[in-house]
Order: sequence, then structure tokens, then C-alpha cells
Amino acid sequence: MATEEESIEQAAASRRERLRALKAAQELLSTPDEDSAQAAEDKTNETDEENNRSMKFRNYVPHDIQLQEGKVAPPVLPKFEDPVEVAPPPSEDQEDPFVNIAPKKPNWDLRRDVQKKLDKLERRTQKAIYILMEQQEQEKQLAEGGNNIED
Repeated sequence: MATEEESIEQAAASRRERLRALKAAQELLSTPDEDSAQAAEDKTNETDEENNRSMKFRNYVPHDIQLQEGKVAPPVLPKFEDPVEVAPPPSEDQEDPFVNIAPKKPNWDLRRDVQKKLDKLERRTQKAIYILMEQQEQEKQLAEGGNNIED
């Protein structure tokens, strides 16, 4: 216990010494010389001017007419130019995008849905036509063959 108290007292003593050294250094820096005396006079002149200034209102319009003279005009902000907005204007030759939305033919969605079935029917139709042509060809050959025998 005695060692803890001694260490605390030593820390407090060292802190006091540092504070005394800082105060001494601050006093040395703040000693008035010719330049600082002149600066002190300037400060007093500035405070006198501040006390004599009239009130300025930026965001408030007072009801008193005498105080309304102190109204400050709102600041003018510089114009901001957006670098993204400066992009070149689009050419006028482009097509209207809404023209391409409408289907070209009114039944395009029906044809799309039934395309597989139509393809299958087309193949069957072509096959049936081929078979009919063969039958007609055979009938012609039989008819010509019967005519040739009678001649």
C-alpha cells in the first residue's frame, strides 16, 4: 500500500513540475515587446469598431424600419456546370423507339406459339402431295400403257 501511495505522489509531483514549466514558457512567449504592444492597440481599435457596427440580417427581415436597412442581400452562387450534362446532343436521325414496340404483324404471337405444329403439318402436307403426284404418274403410265397395247 505504501508503494502505491508513493507512486501516486511521485506522479502528482512530476505533473506539477510540468505544469510550472509550461506556465513559465507561456509567460516568456507572451511578454510584451514593441510588436506585441502595437498588436494590442490594433485589437482595441477592432473591438471599438465592432461595437459601433450596425446589425446585419441575412435570414430575418425585422419589423422595425430602421433595422430593415441592415438587411443583407442573399449571396449569389456561382453557376455549376455539370460535366456529365455537357455530353454531345443525340443525333436527330434516330428512329422513334416506340415505333419498334408494336409487332410487325398482328398475329406474330400466335404464329410463334404454333410454329412447331405448323412445321410438322408442312412436312406432312409435302409428303401427301408427293404421294398424290406418284399416284397420278402411275395412273398416266397405266393409261398410256393401255393405249399403246390397243394401237
